[in-house]
Amino acid sequence: MALWGAEEKLSHGAPTFFVNGRVFTMFVDNHHHDGHIAVWVPAPAGAQAVMIEEAPERYFRPPYVGGAGWVGIELPRIGDEELAAHIHQAWKMIGQKKPAARPRAGAKKAERARAK
Repeated sequence: MALWGAEEKLSHGAPTFFVNGRVFTMFVDNHHHDGHIAVWVPAPAGAQAVMIEEAPERYFRPPYVGGAGWVGIELPRIGDEELAAHIHQAWKMIGQKKPAARPRAGAKKAERARAK
């Protein structure tokens, strides 16, 4: 919560952290009895596989978001400073992306009319 704009909300029954309306970290405690007490964070492009290969006792591919490059981090297997660095990196990655703009009401209709 010390990160600018960070908000905590329950999402899917788990404490989840948002910036600019987008998730950057999620805490899981034995999610669907998988045995992990962990956080899930987005990893930089290509980093997920390397992290898991180099330290499989610490990192794993989480369900749902693993396909999008997120990584699970086993909390009992990581120090506070390293965990903080991962969370800060996730906050920067997600916080720098602008939320998708929603089209204004009637915008599609006006666009079609201009195209004719």
